[in-house]
Amino acid sequence: MYDRYFESFNKRVPLSESEWELIKGHLSLKKIRKKQYLLQEGDVCKYVAFVEKGALRSYTVNEDGSEHIVQFALEGWFISDMYSYLTTEPATYNIDAIEDSELVMISRESSDELLEQSPSYKSYLLQLITGAYIALQKRITATISLSLEDRYTGLIKTYPDIVQRVPQHMIASYMGLTPETLSRIRRRLSGN
Repeated sequence: MYDRYFESFNKRVPLSESEWELIKGHLSLKKIRKKQYLLQEGDVCKYVAFVEKGALRSYTVNEDGSEHIVQFALEGWFISDMYSYLTTEPATYNIDAIEDSELVMISRESSDELLEQSPSYKSYLLQLITGAYIALQKRITATISLSLEDRYTGLIKTYPDIVQRVPQHMIASYMGLTPETLSRIRRRLSGN
């Protein structure tokens, strides 16, 4: 059940059997159904989730009811409301399942304990944080400097099977577009 998590970890920081057992002792498993919330805006985020199987999204909802997706998490990705997780203030994001999903969860308390007990976990977490910061910077740069076509192509490169797994209106929301504008971009890219 921890296969992808272990693979993700071990690819970045090789683990001994005893280190893996220590880390695994701090993890929990959770299954959620399609459309089920992992986190609702206003609740305190107590976990970071790693997607073993399935797909989730993180989003806000405007006063007019429109959704703005800020992240997708497919297999091998992490998802959380990091601000809430780190500060224990109410979450500003909702996180729910796009597909039935299986998650590996770690609480803030467990993560803090592992930071003290496991140099491997500390190294892994540093690599994850660095990678997340780089990805955020790339997304901001793409949003302000690339054409819509290039942004869509970049999204497909980041999430290769997203078009088959996620409804078009959600992809449009993630890109800050209407579904109609996204359809026009896709038609232009396909040459129609």
